[in-house]
Amino acid sequence: MSGTCIEELTHGIEPPSEEWGQKARGRLDTLTKPLGSLGRLEDIAAQVVAIRGDDPGEYVSKAAYVFAADHGVTEEGVSAYPREVTRQMVLNFLSDGAAINVLARLHGAALHVVDVGVDADFGSIPGLLHHKVRAGTRNMLREPAMSEAEVEKALSIGYQLGSEAAAAGHTMIAIGEMGIGNTTAASCVTCALTGAAAGLATGRGAGVEPAAYANKVRVVEATVRKHCNKSTALPALEALRCLGGLEIAAMAGMMLAAARHRLVVVLDGFISTTAAAIAVGMAPAVHGFLIAGHCSEEPGHKLLLDHLRLTPVLSLGMRLGEGTGAVLAMPVIESAIALYRQMATFSSAGVSGATP
Repeated sequence: MSGTCIEELTHGIEPPSEEWGQKARGRLDTLTKPLGSLGRLEDIAAQVVAIRGDDPGEYVSKAAYVFAADHGVTEEGVSAYPREVTRQMVLNFLSDGAAINVLARLHGAALHVVDVGVDADFGSIPGLLHHKVRAGTRNMLREPAMSEAEVEKALSIGYQLGSEAAAAGHTMIAIGEMGIGNTTAASCVTCALTGAAAGLATGRGAGVEPAAYANKVRVVEATVRKHCNKSTALPALEALRCLGGLEIAAMAGMMLAAARHRLVVVLDGFISTTAAAIAVGMAPAVHGFLIAGHCSEEPGHKLLLDHLRLTPVLSLGMRLGEGTGAVLAMPVIESAIALYRQMATFSSAGVSGATP
């Protein structure tokens, strides 16, 4: 894979400011409340200040990106739904009929739908961001899912969109996906990066029956065995190329750009967190810009959250994808910012502090 391309995508990514994070902690301790009484909200506020600087801003400009792509491994019967559903759901997004449409509208997040690898011709349909690299990945059980050039192109597309999000003034982005078969890809990547067994990293995805689930586990196990050396963990980019998806690559690229431009990145579920693990593998400083929106029902998601040392904001038993869990977490993050900015201090309110 081109070292020049990867260097360009990871150049200039610095971790959030530890100094501003410490200053935020100091201010939180002066607010009219018992020390630490806002729990995780205080952690979130301090992280956002560390990312954004002194004043995170009263108005948070939010956007949600849904990356869509197909997966060749669906040939192996790993999904309860046919491959055509990816195309159908993209049309549903564009018709404003999906869960992510409802939640993005409710919470004021600008929604963008990106075709990075759907096995369908959308023509010039309006409202869709047309960035198709190819019509789905190859069957990773038989051969690597992508070529090096395809991985680089998908990463670059995500990076471009992340840079455009920053230029548009967005300060917080939710990153989600749509792609039949992508939980199989995510399970394989999880095994490659964490060393977990296929049975622990593989869930039922969109709801496969027991026999189909057993087949899915077998496919994941065989695919990982084909591409991975048991004695060493697969590097992030190689795991992406052999086992990932075009939407996973594009999401990782967007996270790299978001970190470069100091945006708050809210992860969705299993697939989104898989992309985050790739991005962190490419540029460890990306970690400080990530907030896990929720913990999904997919067992591999919990493995990746532990791998990345991320604590989810919500736990609602969801497994929908689309960026829904990320957008649902955004009001909680905004609440943390508002409390940090707007609460009085003991001094300004004339309230006595705790007795030493």
